[in-house]
Amino acid sequence: MKQKKTQQQVADECAISKSLLSKIENGQTSSAIATLSKISDSLNVPLTWILDNQEEQDLVLLHKQEREARVGDENMGYSYELLANRSQFTGIEPTIVHVTPKDTNVRHEAYTHTQDEFIFILEGSIYLFYNGTRHFMEKGDSAYFRGEKQHLFIPVDNDPAKVLTVFID
Repeated sequence: MKQKKTQQQVADECAISKSLLSKIENGQTSSAIATLSKISDSLNVPLTWILDNQEEQDLVLLHKQEREARVGDENMGYSYELLANRSQFTGIEPTIVHVTPKDTNVRHEAYTHTQDEFIFILEGSIYLFYNGTRHFMEKGDSAYFRGEKQHLFIPVDNDPAKVLTVFID
């Protein structure tokens, strides 16, 4: 599944600079999941392969205490935990998104990506901004939506939340 693309070709396809791609690749900067999704699409690999460089396995049994710490930058409004390194052929990528409270700098730029998304609120509550409309969601609520439509999770009353998110190709 090796792609014969230069770093510049991938950067161009993702509408980012070669310098930013290099920094993401070398772990020198964090990036929005939407950007990482574009990189995974360009390379024709699952998003989890970008987020987690472990080998693919038939059985992925991951005890809570063995799970890696959060990935991402809380200053961007979220971080996430990978729940499984899925097979290339399953089309499902489970993660827990930690919606990070931010006093005054709440992110309002919505994301898009190619995968559909299923979410289930594990803790707290969020506003799901989806395609121009704000939806209040609290613990136990779920939603399924097209990732290609603009969407964003915003904390309610600046309180943190945990959202089980399953990306579906």
